This record gives sequence, C-alpha cells and structure tokens, in this order.
Amino acid sequence: MLANAANSLRPQGRPPTDAIHGLCGSAPLGANGSPLLQLIWLASPALPVGGFSYSEGLEAAIDQGLVHDEASCTAWLTDQLLLTQARGDMAALAQAVPAWQAMDTARLQQLNAWVLATRESSEMRLQTVQMGKSLLDWLRNLQGHCPASPEALQCLADLPPTYPLAYALALACSQAPLDQALQAYAFGWAENMTQAALKAVPLGQSSGQRMLAVLARTIPEAVHTALTRTDETRQAFSPMLAILSSRHETQYSRLFRS
Repeated sequence: MLANAANSLRPQGRPPTDAIHGLCGSAPLGANGSPLLQLIWLASPALPVGGFSYSEGLEAAIDQGLVHDEASCTAWLTDQLLLTQARGDMAALAQAVPAWQAMDTARLQQLNAWVLATRESSEMRLQTVQMGKSLLDWLRNLQGHCPASPEALQCLADLPPTYPLAYALALACSQAPLDQALQAYAFGWAENMTQAALKAVPLGQSSGQRMLAVLARTIPEAVHTALTRTDETRQAFSPMLAILSSRHETQYSRLFRS
C-alpha cells in the first residue's frame, strides 16, 4: 500500500526512482540542476552534434524558388514542423523516452529501425546517423557529470544510434515531463532551422525572430500530435521534401549538407 501511495504522488510523466538510477550513471542528468536547465542545455544550438550543417531540404526549396522570403519560409518551416517532425521523429521520440526509462531494448531497436527506414535520401540518412553518433559521443564525454549509465550508452551504441533515439536517451535522463521534453526538442529544431534560413534565403535577424515566434506558438500543437501517435499512426510521408533532398545531393552550389 505504501508503494502504491508513493506512485500516486509521483509527478506525471516521471518514472520510478529505481528506473531512473538504472538508466543513468551516478545520478540522473538533472541531478546537478533542475530539469528545466537540462532541457535548455539539450535545446541549445551549442550542443556539439553538427546540426548547424544541415538545412533539412530548406536550401533545396530555396534553390527551386519555393522559399524566397520571410512569409514563404515561415510557412515552409511550420508545415515541416507539423507534417514531418510532429508525425515522425517527435512521435518516435515520445515513444523512445519511456522505452529508455524501462530499458526496453527490443522496443528501442524497433524504433531505431523505423527511423532509419524512413530516411528517404542519403542526405537524410547521413544526418540522423552522424548526429546520433555525435550525441552518443557527447553523452560519453559527460562521464562523471551525471551521464547515462554505461549499460544505456552501450545499448545506444549497439543500435547503432539515430539522432531521435540518442536524443531520447538524453531526455530520459533529465527527468523532465514528456511534454516538456518534446517542447525542448522542437524548439532546438526550430532554432536551428531559423538559423539556416537566415544564411540561405537570406533573411535578417528581425525576420528570424518573427519566424521563431510563429514556430514557438506552433510547438504545443506539434507536441500534442506527437504524443497521440501510435505505431499505426506514426508516419514519415513528405514526398516533396524527399524529392528536394534528392535534388540537393547534386545541387551545384550549396552551404549545407542537406
């Protein structure tokens, strides 16, 4: 009865303490600061995973004339957030975080395989594999400073990691509620894409801030979509983005790797 009472008082979205300590090393990632600070850290563009070198098809959309100013870029990125991120990678993240907390290796392998299978061009696959490996290296380099446990890191390395699965491990160690964790991921994505737009359209800083404001207002809707997706409704279907990514691979002049 005491165990049941303790579980009923646990904040929503938080796993049991013993599960957290099985997932993390000496302590959870959030042990040296609030979960909010850990999410800010993970959403920072300073996270050394190489995200700045990818535009995720935006540069190709600019080359084709589909994106050419602040309004068209805002519309493009908003659609990308809601149609590809929310229904695909964010949905996989939402399912991977509890899988990490339970150390459900079969489920993690299943989700990782799905992410790889949905990369529709070599650029898309390169991005998720490179950023996943870089985030794994970042987690390893934090040893002694509240990293994931050696067992969790080895599990991630054995997948081998895609970016959503690696990011999900970092989020799982933060102890943050799942909806807030997804908001942090989405804002990090939005900030990176806005910075790509500033360079490639090009746009000024004021335009970038207005775009980021629109994306920030859209993030709660994207998070809700991600949280309500199941294996049957999770999807990665954006034909125009896949075509543009394929064209970008042979684009004559380009700033970004995707």
